[in-house]
Amino acid sequence: MTVDPQPRGLVLVVEDEPSIADLVRLYLARDGFGVHLERDGTAGLAAARRLRPVACVLDIALPGLDGTEVCRRLRESGDWTPVVFLTARDDEVDRIVGLELGADDYVTKPFSPRELVARIRAVLRRTSGVPEAAQRPRTVGPVTLDPGRRTVTAAGHPVQLTSTEFDLLAHLMARPGRVFTREELLAGVWGYAAHAGTRTVDVHVAQVRAKLAPVAVIRTHRGVGYAADG
Repeated sequence: MTVDPQPRGLVLVVEDEPSIADLVRLYLARDGFGVHLERDGTAGLAAARRLRPVACVLDIALPGLDGTEVCRRLRESGDWTPVVFLTARDDEVDRIVGLELGADDYVTKPFSPRELVARIRAVLRRTSGVPEAAQRPRTVGPVTLDPGRRTVTAAGHPVQLTSTEFDLLAHLMARPGRVFTREELLAGVWGYAAHAGTRTVDVHVAQVRAKLAPVAVIRTHRGVGYAADG
């Protein structure tokens, strides 16, 4: 079922449990989003490619293609639409695998639909416009980040980052040499801390490092946190 597009844009929800899908659709629509629902991963992947939503909400345990495979295929094709996973278990392995595949966030069932909407809005805020004062490109060592264009180059080569990976790197590069604790990064990049473990930060840092390799600009300060150093 498709709801007419709203000013906030269209969100694709891929969830095979009708009661959950309808609840998510209701709360997103109340918040001004258009919503398109699909029940299985194959149809969800096709809809993501056809409709170009502003964000995707993917259940991990889907019939056909599971949510992680849908996300993997989107990223492999160069589609970096923000993805929020729904997972039925509070399982760190599920969460880490999802984040490593390029998801921007996750919510564990049972969840508050208001919290899910808040997470989606937070992801979209990070990918929307950047205040003019903060649009100047930043360079740390061989890495240059352009907040206005949302592009990153390492030693002159373009680097593809998810929206959350980009915002994490931008946050660190905004104050080179400054050591941020994991809690500070959760609050500053994700916009919350109470419902997320610091392992989320570690996984995203590892992903950014892997994509920038062999260039290394993110330093670990053991027992404290992370900093961007030239």
